Amino acid sequence: MATTLLAATACGSSDSPSTPSDEGTPAKVTVGVIPIVDVAPIYLGKEKGFFSARGIDLTMESGQGGAAIVPGVLSGQFQFGFSNVTSLMIAQGNRVPVKVVANGVASTGKEGADFGGVTVKGDSPIKSAKDLAGKKVAVNTLKNIGDTTVRESVRKAGGDPSTINFVEIGFPQMPAALASDQVDAAWVVEPSLSVVKSQGGRVVAWNYVDAAPNLTVATYFTSTKLTQENPDLVKRFTEAINESLTYASTHADEVRQVLGTYTQIDQKTRDAMTLPVWPTEINKASIETLATLGKNDGVFGDKTPDLTQLLP
Repeated sequence: MATTLLAATACGSSDSPSTPSDEGTPAKVTVGVIPIVDVAPIYLGKEKGFFSARGIDLTMESGQGGAAIVPGVLSGQFQFGFSNVTSLMIAQGNRVPVKVVANGVASTGKEGADFGGVTVKGDSPIKSAKDLAGKKVAVNTLKNIGDTTVRESVRKAGGDPSTINFVEIGFPQMPAALASDQVDAAWVVEPSLSVVKSQGGRVVAWNYVDAAPNLTVATYFTSTKLTQENPDLVKRFTEAINESLTYASTHADEVRQVLGTYTQIDQKTRDAMTLPVWPTEINKASIETLATLGKNDGVFGDKTPDLTQLLP
């Protein structure tokens, strides 16, 4: 991934997003997102006019994950992006010029009631996180926030995390992979978590909760180039995102409704889902913990991310 990111930096577009030539011309802004529950606030914020009120003509484009969205932001395909914080720390450790501008999504911090967890089939002999040692566990991206937090769950339960065999499978494909015994366990987030439960599956580890209290999982970010060339746009975008996060936090029914506009999640699943939380404040202590875990697990190689440069 580092090679891709560095290549994207080298061939980055020199084009800036369109900015208002006068007060009546909105700036066209494209944001790279992942079609999951985490980004519901930005869709809700667009619907509510939080972005247009600040002179932003907002478009969302789906990427496969945070690791894929980073090069899109660097090349100018997206002005902003959504990514889990481990992907951004990997990028920053490789001196890729990215900057976090707003919080994205956080764990509920509640064991038994979070939006992500490690699941197994109902009849699996795996009863706890300790039992995941030596097993084949699905994560959506190798050497990222999934395996780092799952390892911490196993470690805290007294198991040996170095013996886990992680395999990379997309979240939507995980329920089927688990049901057909392709893997022993799968780390899933909503809506896949609700799908696994509907098939009789069980959660054996709440890895976000185990990693750090009220873990900041993902954030919105941009290129340092844009922060320097158009700080006013970055400021307006951040304000609109923060208003969107606050609104989503107090309008759960509207969150479940807007999910139907950008995902294929059916109404029954949307109603059953455990929603994450969307605070405006970034939990920097939790990101520092993730950085330490990632370093100990070799996620960053010989590079160390500089959080003072990455975080606002």
